[in-house]
Amino acid sequence: MRRLRAGMVGGGAGANIGVAHRYAIRLDDRYELVAGVFGSEVEAASAFARGLGLDDERIYADYEQMAAAESERDDGVEIVVVATPNDSHYAIAKAFLVHGISVLCEKPLTTDSASSADLVRVADANGAVLAVAHVYSAYAMVRQAARMVRDGEIGRVRFIDVEHASGWASTLLESTGHKQATWRTDPDVGGKLSVVADLGTHAYHLARYITGLEAVSVSAELNTLVPGRRIVDNAMVQMRWAGAIPGRLWASMAAMGHSHGLRIRIFGDEGNVEWSHQDPDQLVVQDAECRTIILSQGVRSLVEDSNRLSRVGLGHAEGFIEAFANLYGDLADELVARREHRPNTGRELSFPTGVDGLKGLQFIEAVGASGDANGAWVNLVGSEREH
Repeated sequence: MRRLRAGMVGGGAGANIGVAHRYAIRLDDRYELVAGVFGSEVEAASAFARGLGLDDERIYADYEQMAAAESERDDGVEIVVVATPNDSHYAIAKAFLVHGISVLCEKPLTTDSASSADLVRVADANGAVLAVAHVYSAYAMVRQAARMVRDGEIGRVRFIDVEHASGWASTLLESTGHKQATWRTDPDVGGKLSVVADLGTHAYHLARYITGLEAVSVSAELNTLVPGRRIVDNAMVQMRWAGAIPGRLWASMAAMGHSHGLRIRIFGDEGNVEWSHQDPDQLVVQDAECRTIILSQGVRSLVEDSNRLSRVGLGHAEGFIEAFANLYGDLADELVARREHRPNTGRELSFPTGVDGLKGLQFIEAVGASGDANGAWVNLVGSEREH
C-alpha cells in the first residue's frame, strides 16, 4: 500500500511534541514525511528538516508558501500536522484545509469556538479530514473502558470524575527561559486559560469519549497558584452532564509532585471503572460488592476496540508513542478510504475530530465565563439539546 504523504508545521528542534508525532507516523509505516516548516528561523529550520531527510524543494520558509506549493503538486501532501503554539493553529490549519488537504492539529484546535467552527465548516466544504490530537483516547484500555461504559456494563452512569493535574509548572518555570513554559504561560499566545486549553480539554475529551455523554453546564473556580504567573494555572470545575449526571474536572499545571496526573473514574449504579495514565495498560473495574478486577492490556477476552490497538502482547508495557501511532492508524484508515473512494470504517471509537476540538473550545469558554462570574453555572453551547 502506498504510504500517505505527510507534512508538518512546527515541531522543530527542542519541541518534544514534534518528536512524538514523527515517531508515531513512522511506527506502522503508513506515512512518509515529505514536506514541512520547522521554525521561524529559516536557516536553522531548514537544516533541521534536512536532518529528517526532506528534499530542499519541499522545505518551506512559511506555511502559506507550503500550502500553495503542495496543493499544486501531483504528489503533494495529503495530511499536515500542525504542532505550533495555540494562537497560530487557526490560520495554519485553514491554509491547508481550503485546498482540501487534511489536517491533524494539536489541541486546543484554535483559541475560540467561532474560529474552531469555521475550521469544521471549511474541512467539510473541501472534503478534508480535520482531526485533533487528543491522543489519550487512543490507548487500548481507554477503548476498553469506553466500550464497557457505553454498553452498560457498570449500569447507568451516576458520577464522572476526571483530572489532569500535572506538576510540570509548579514553580515559575517561565522566568528561567524554559521554551514551553514561556509560551504556554503567555496569555497572548496560550490564552489566559492555558491550563484548561492544554490539560483541561484532554480531561474533558476523555470523559466525553468514554461515556458517550455531553456536558450541559459548568461551575468553575479558577486560581493562579504560582506567585508572579500571568495566567490561571489551576481550575476546579463542577460539571453537569446530560441526564442530570454530576461530575468534577480538575486541571492543574501546578500540582506539585505530580508527573502527569491524568486519571478518570466513572461510577455507575452497578460498578465503576478507573483508568490512570500512570498505569495505562490496566483498567480497574469494581462491582457493587467492592470486588475488584484488574483488566490487563493484551488479554484475549477484551473487546475488539481494545485488542485492535494492542501491539506487543500481554505483560509488556505500551505507552505514549504507541497511542499516538494508534491515533495515526485510525486516521490513516479514513484517509486511505477517501483516497480510494471507499466508505469509511464506520467505527464508533476512532480518532477525535474537529467537532471534538470545537466542543473543547466551547468548554474552555464556558469555564472562563463561570470563573469570571464567581462560579456561576454557565450552560455550554447547544446544551439545551443534551438534557
